[in-house]
Amino acid sequence: MLGAMVRGLLVAMAAGGLLFAATATAGADVPVGPGPTQYAVQEQPPPGTCHDRAATNGETLPDPACTPGATNPKVTPDTLATTICRKGYTASIRPPKAITNAEKRASAAAYGYAGSLADVEYDHLIPLALGGDPNDPRNLWVEPGASPNPKDDVESELQHRVCDGDMSLAAAQAAIATDWTTALRAAQ
Repeated sequence: MLGAMVRGLLVAMAAGGLLFAATATAGADVPVGPGPTQYAVQEQPPPGTCHDRAATNGETLPDPACTPGATNPKVTPDTLATTICRKGYTASIRPPKAITNAEKRASAAAYGYAGSLADVEYDHLIPLALGGDPNDPRNLWVEPGASPNPKDDVESELQHRVCDGDMSLAAAQAAIATDWTTALRAAQ
């Protein structure tokens, strides 16, 4: 199925010349990242180029040009039992804090956030528990507020639905990448 969806994707961010590239998409044009690798600090969009947007319920959503989400190519319908549906999986692929702390500072600058970094979460738009890429900058943003937060409940419910076979992985990924505040309704 992925073979039918494989296509080149090249997204260039004009400001600062930051270039994101991927070789495949999953679901509704959700980019596919590199997956777990030897982690290194990833370049973030240039300062001031990303802008939060508001969901209809007032919650904060990331800028889709900067943070469209990205999936982990190692998480597929065929690998659910050994990846996201296995206890401890997300901890096994989470990048080290030394990496994510540097990225969080740069992502905050990209989003124009000047407050305390303790007041925001460096969040995976498509969570690791739904096969989100662990360190692709297209899948990470500075989400206002502390953790846990309302998005965490949505992530958990979607993971249960996928692992219980009540919805497809691609549908859950596309729904949460589009608007996490409506993802549970969209994924029904």
